[in-house]
Amino acid sequence: MRLYNTISRKVEDFVPINDRKVNMYTCGLTVYSQPQIGNWVAYIYSDILHRTLIESGFKVYRVQNITDVGHLVSDDDIGEDKMEKGARIEGITAWDVADKYIKVAAKESKILGLLSPDKLVRATDLITQQIDFVKGLEEKGYTYIIDDGVYFDTSKLDDYGKLAQLDIDGLQAGARVKVGGKKNITDFALWKFSPKDKKRDMEWESPWGLGFPGWHLECSVIARENLGDQIDIHTGGIDHIPVHHTNEIAQTESLTSKKPFSKFWFHNNHIKIDGTKLSKSLGNSYTLSDINDNGFSTEAFRLLVLSSHYQTEGNFSWKILESSSNRLSSFNAMADLQFQTNEKGVNYNFATAGLNLMKAMQNNLDTPGALTQISKVASDLEGKVINSSNSKEFRDYLELIDRLLGFNLSTRSDISTKQVNLLKEREVTRVNKDWIKSDKIREELLSQKIIVNDTSWGQIWHRID
Repeated sequence: MRLYNTISRKVEDFVPINDRKVNMYTCGLTVYSQPQIGNWVAYIYSDILHRTLIESGFKVYRVQNITDVGHLVSDDDIGEDKMEKGARIEGITAWDVADKYIKVAAKESKILGLLSPDKLVRATDLITQQIDFVKGLEEKGYTYIIDDGVYFDTSKLDDYGKLAQLDIDGLQAGARVKVGGKKNITDFALWKFSPKDKKRDMEWESPWGLGFPGWHLECSVIARENLGDQIDIHTGGIDHIPVHHTNEIAQTESLTSKKPFSKFWFHNNHIKIDGTKLSKSLGNSYTLSDINDNGFSTEAFRLLVLSSHYQTEGNFSWKILESSSNRLSSFNAMADLQFQTNEKGVNYNFATAGLNLMKAMQNNLDTPGALTQISKVASDLEGKVINSSNSKEFRDYLELIDRLLGFNLSTRSDISTKQVNLLKEREVTRVNKDWIKSDKIREELLSQKIIVNDTSWGQIWHRID
């Protein structure tokens, strides 16, 4: 298996630190509001990576954080904590906001068919460990204190910014805001002090004063506590590269005496809406509910996302989603052939089709290539019946698609006994050349969302999903 590694800027053979065991960390949601479809793109791609690793024979242990404190509206340690902002907007506590949207995220993850991480950890569950982490950095001389908190001194590192390949000397203040007495514009908060004029919902005592952890701290601590000093893969969106992940590397490797934090860094690109940035102010911050309300399935949205390679920018529009829905329908029509095999049907080389699918996925998660291959098989089988002796290989192929891409082709149920009998009755009417009754039965089946086509192989049906 080969993957693009952000830190090396090239596609590499994926070789874990420990034989076939893979420790994987995924940056999770900040649970302060309703997730938008743009939020889910990163988790769909991480899910596909997880699935492909498993199918490639690796044993994956994946940890994902839940950011329920410390993520400020700016990445530069200024502005309001997103959780406190959510609490103010909704008129409830930050704790209640977190609980509410953790439940929403869990429900929507299930709807999307995402594999569950082996461990989901709230940032607020490891406050003591985060304080201890900062103590460790302080003992090693990497920290200093100013009016609003404890900061990491990036000038202590000669390789700060290596993930993003930052030109530190060339950075302008506008790229990283210099505020509150920071020594360097790239320095970042490890522990923020609570404001003196109001009480926060989420704040804790620490050796440095009442406050809360900086956003970057939680991922380093959660990863280290659950996966050790070094991990195999760290995933997230490309927006995390210049600040969040760069700072994770700085603080973790400083504490662990320069041990490489993650061997591979896996970053997905974003999705635009009608070619523009996803933004609430533009009214294009669609949710999964919006997709369903417009008559589309979340599986069609998943297919739309995977139609773009994870490293390229995707695009969402209702027209594109309609095309993805039609493509999914062709996959479902192919899957319905598993209930229509007979002794006179064709034999198809599903073993080769499966190998080609795996090759595409193991080649840096080439999901567009994988979908093209599935479309070819669906096109090859259109208007045909599969030989009964070939039915197991066909089911194996459908199951492989499901395991790799998270669709539900192999788990589709057969049509009802009543519908099967209608099809049998229609066969008799056609033998008897009773075309009027034949058409009437076809219309009856169509009213039940079953399309029947007459071919040289006989009747072939598929459902309208």
